[in-house]
Amino acid sequence: MATKNFAHRGYSGKYPENTMLAFRKAIEAGADGIELDVQLTKDDEAVIIHDESIDRTTNGKGLVRDYTLEELQKFDASSIFTGQYGHNPIPTLREYFELVKDTPVITNIELKTGVNEYPGIEEKVWKMIQEFGLEDRIIISSFNHFSVMRMKAIAPSLKYGFLTESWFLDVGAYCAKHGVQCFHPNYHNLTPEVVAEVKSYGLEINPYTVNTEEAVRDLALKGIDSVIGNYPEMAKEVLASIG
Repeated sequence: MATKNFAHRGYSGKYPENTMLAFRKAIEAGADGIELDVQLTKDDEAVIIHDESIDRTTNGKGLVRDYTLEELQKFDASSIFTGQYGHNPIPTLREYFELVKDTPVITNIELKTGVNEYPGIEEKVWKMIQEFGLEDRIIISSFNHFSVMRMKAIAPSLKYGFLTESWFLDVGAYCAKHGVQCFHPNYHNLTPEVVAEVKSYGLEINPYTVNTEEAVRDLALKGIDSVIGNYPEMAKEVLASIG
C-alpha cells in the first residue's frame, strides 16, 4: 500500500496552523488526510488548537479552557502569518467536519488531553463523528493513552493511535496489547528494528513531523503507512516520484 500524505495541523508550513484556511489549502494540495488538535472551551465547545494556551498562535493570552467559544473566536489565530491572510479565528470541530464531510479526506484527531484532561471530551467528539457519518475516515490519537482508551471503550469501531515522543521498547507489543491499531511516533524514532517490531503485529505507523524530502522518501521506502508533515504539496510530489 502506498504511503499516505497527512497535513500536520493543515497546510501549516505555508498557512496559519489549525485554521480553516490551512485545512482548505491542505485539501487543495491533495493531502490524503489532515491531522488536527481538539480541546474544549469554557462552555464545552470542541475547538481546534494545538497549545493549551492561546499565547503562541493567537493575538490573545490565556488558556483555551478559560474562554467561551464566542470569546475565543474574537482572537486572530494567524500566528506567524499575522497580516498575510486576514483574520483567521480558532475553528470549531463542527466547522471542520462541515468542510470534509463530502470528501475522502481522513482526519487524525489528536485529543489534547495531556495537560488538561477535559472530562467528557471523548464522548463529545464521538457524538459529532457519528452526526457527520465520518466513522470510517477518523483516527483518534493522543499522548494521553488513558484518553485513547476511554474513547476506545465508548467507540470501539474507530481506529486509534498511541502518540509518543519517547523511544519505547517493544512498542508494537504495547499497542497490540491495548488493541490500538496505530503507532504515532516522532519519525526520528523509527529505526529499522522498531519498524520491524511494530509491523510484526500488523500495526500502522504514522510518524510526525516529516518536513523534508529526504525524510519523506526514506520513510516511504521503509514502508511507513503515513507521513504527517507541514508541507503536503512537497510530500505528495515526493511520494508520487517513488510510485
